[in-house]
Amino acid sequence: MKYPITLSQFWRKWLAGILAVVMAIALSGCNPAEMRTQAADVPQIVVSVSTDPDTFNYALGHQTPNIFNMTFRGLTTVNGITKELEPELAESWQISEDKLHFIFTLRKGLKWSDGHPLTADDVVFTYNDIVLNKAIPTDLRDYIQIGTKKAYPKVVKLDDRRVEFIMPEPFSPFLATTTGDPTSAIAILPKHALEKAVKTKDAKGNPRFLSTWGTDTDPTKIVTNGPFTLESYVPAQRLVYRRNPHYWRKDAQGNSQPYIEKYIWRIVENPETTLVQFRSGGLDIASASADNFSLLKREEERGKFKIYNGGPAFGTFFMTFNLNKGSRNGKPLVNPIKSRWFNTLEFRQAVAYGIDRQTMINNFLRGLGELQNSPIDTQSSYFLPPEKGLKVYNYNPAKAKKLLQKAGFKYNNKNQLFDAQGNRVRFTLMVPAAGGGNSGRGARTVAQIQRDLSKIGMQVDLQFLDFGTLIDRTSNSLEWECYVGGFIGGGIEPNDGANVWQTAGGLHNFNQAPQPGQAPIQGREIADWEQKIEDLFIKGAQEFDEAKRKEIYNEFQRTAQEYLPYIHLYNPLSLAAIRDRIEGTKFSALGGAFWNIYELKVKNEG
Repeated sequence: MKYPITLSQFWRKWLAGILAVVMAIALSGCNPAEMRTQAADVPQIVVSVSTDPDTFNYALGHQTPNIFNMTFRGLTTVNGITKELEPELAESWQISEDKLHFIFTLRKGLKWSDGHPLTADDVVFTYNDIVLNKAIPTDLRDYIQIGTKKAYPKVVKLDDRRVEFIMPEPFSPFLATTTGDPTSAIAILPKHALEKAVKTKDAKGNPRFLSTWGTDTDPTKIVTNGPFTLESYVPAQRLVYRRNPHYWRKDAQGNSQPYIEKYIWRIVENPETTLVQFRSGGLDIASASADNFSLLKREEERGKFKIYNGGPAFGTFFMTFNLNKGSRNGKPLVNPIKSRWFNTLEFRQAVAYGIDRQTMINNFLRGLGELQNSPIDTQSSYFLPPEKGLKVYNYNPAKAKKLLQKAGFKYNNKNQLFDAQGNRVRFTLMVPAAGGGNSGRGARTVAQIQRDLSKIGMQVDLQFLDFGTLIDRTSNSLEWECYVGGFIGGGIEPNDGANVWQTAGGLHNFNQAPQPGQAPIQGREIADWEQKIEDLFIKGAQEFDEAKRKEIYNEFQRTAQEYLPYIHLYNPLSLAAIRDRIEGTKFSALGGAFWNIYELKVKNEG
């Protein structure tokens, strides 16, 4: 499932991994002397994060940073290097010939961190009592919403180790929803610890579960099934994880994993402080960005660390216009004159040709990035390369002008653009004020868009808004013209973006339908290409043949790039500096630095 980001979040994302997030690189400041003293006691890894977690309840929060990648696991997992699905809590699974029945067999002897057995009852409880419980407002439900009828699977216990999922129709992305990834999948939760909170209600009639396992809970009371439990939490300072002695993994010699005894978050908002702390030896990992890459590269040998390159980071970064032709209470969401421009294909294509994205990469990322040309990540096996038919919009202002003139737009002798009715082409581009205001790469990105489009005659007015206001405009009031932002979450499975491309999806923001509880919209229209994309997503989710699935999503990418609801910009490289004393690092953009933390070891340096 995709989540929205704006410019400020976009840059923070790559410091971690979409905000992250996303990549599981966690960063924060610490006291080097304190960390060295602690390191002498037990093998540990010290990282930093920019903010406190918002909850310890897996079902209720998935902001970055979160605790869940370290504490909870799903039936399956994804190998961060091969990107292949692998067994986790389930040792195996079977899919019926008609593709309607998925049967998972759990490993023998699974236990929760408190020693209680983990069985099929926990799986059924997680799905039926939490995920599919309409009284619990969780995004997890969206991951397993199936087909045009938006139905859900039926979950049945066969015996203590086997669970059957019965689909209302074939749904090939289902396996990907079992990986436990908190941004796109479902982890298993403990029935014995949470059932009472789900079944009982508070004074307002809501399940007590909604107030269970908040960050005010004693961390040692959180029951987990992942490689770590929580040991202690001091808000705005640190969160300490302790090795889970009941985690199921063992190495070839029968030794329990993980080998790391402690995993420590130090919470520091300032990335400059984080960098200082890493360089002084207090942290085991730091983001390597365009701003600090050269400095860190020079210090690799002396600082006893290595910079890893995971390739283009996962996530999308784009510019988009409001294509909604509807009205609320008799008032158009978008000025009808401007709406005509935005809904003219040649206009959007001209804007795409008019933005010099390569210069952005060269200047803002110092070459440490790639052009983004698709809503599907380049590292996904479903990505359609340009050489195989994906349309790209390399900088070509002359072509942009020809497209505009073909569509009836005209230029005066000052190179100013007018429509056929004589209206000056001028629109507002929204950007977040925090972190993307008047300084930094975010501001430089939108400033260049403003300059580039002025060369093809358009006047772009930048409007800096706080994050909440911008989200309200794009998700609630729907009164906006253009904005720069992005999506995080998902990864290798295209259906993770279904909520963006379904015409009634919660993130179909270029032509947003009213969501539950919002005022109705009159006159909203669904374009033929828009409906085609939704149909392709339904078809892709029903198809199990990988070759056929790829062709379906190839057609989706061709359509999206032809009609340009999103004008994609660029992707930074996923870079991280990691201490040499950490053995077993297999860094990737998909999994980050610690996706295989269960097999990492800390070398004794003294």
